[in-house]
Amino acid sequence: MSTPDNKLWQGLTPEARTALVLRDYAPQTFSQQVAGAGIDAGKLASADRTSAEVREAWIPGVEIFPRTIYPQRHRGSFGEFVRRDEGVLARIGFWPTQWASARMFAPTAKGFHVHPPSIPDGTAPADWMRRCFLDEPENYSLRRYEKEQWDVMFFVQGVAEVILKDVRAGLPSRTMRFFIDGDNHRSVHNIGFVVPPGVAHAIRVEGSEDVIMVYGTSTSFTPEFEGRIASEIETATLPESWQRFLNL
Repeated sequence: MSTPDNKLWQGLTPEARTALVLRDYAPQTFSQQVAGAGIDAGKLASADRTSAEVREAWIPGVEIFPRTIYPQRHRGSFGEFVRRDEGVLARIGFWPTQWASARMFAPTAKGFHVHPPSIPDGTAPADWMRRCFLDEPENYSLRRYEKEQWDVMFFVQGVAEVILKDVRAGLPSRTMRFFIDGDNHRSVHNIGFVVPPGVAHAIRVEGSEDVIMVYGTSTSFTPEFEGRIASEIETATLPESWQRFLNL
């Protein structure tokens, strides 16, 4: 936000001028967009991962890849998720053990949740994270997919806002915020993305349309792997007057 020009706003009361703030429309860098107001998913999927600016903004281990949705006239559309022996999941050696779906009503959100990284015995967590994601990022054999929950997510309906926050020991604290189109909104923003354990993630419905997602996990559903952070948004409370009546 920028500071108002008092001469321009002299027709307002002093109290109003004191309270007034202006939106900053100055161009933002890639890093500022990703960590701040957010960026369209297609721009992330096509970003040059070798550039210094992108590397400094990107959360290590996160993968974002484009999908193509094919229109089928008079019937609907067709879109692939991923092929086992091709593409990003094949490259990183991750194939889900379990697939699931979820529906989010407009305008709801899933609060931040995070899955625990698996640390080898006798290894300092920060040292292990730095080895896996900074020192040897392409040594995918180090990843313990069978012992920790990795997610790969796709959206088939609606528009979703996704926020990722890296909270792993030993790694830079980075935030990635982006907007994904579901298959019924065919665009360059139809993408899939991979979330490593230790990266907290939240999802919010953008607009007035329900969101339907499909996701695969490296391990079968394990309740103790579901760590919650700032997830109060998921708790729908009754109006205070209703609760008083029920407590009578």
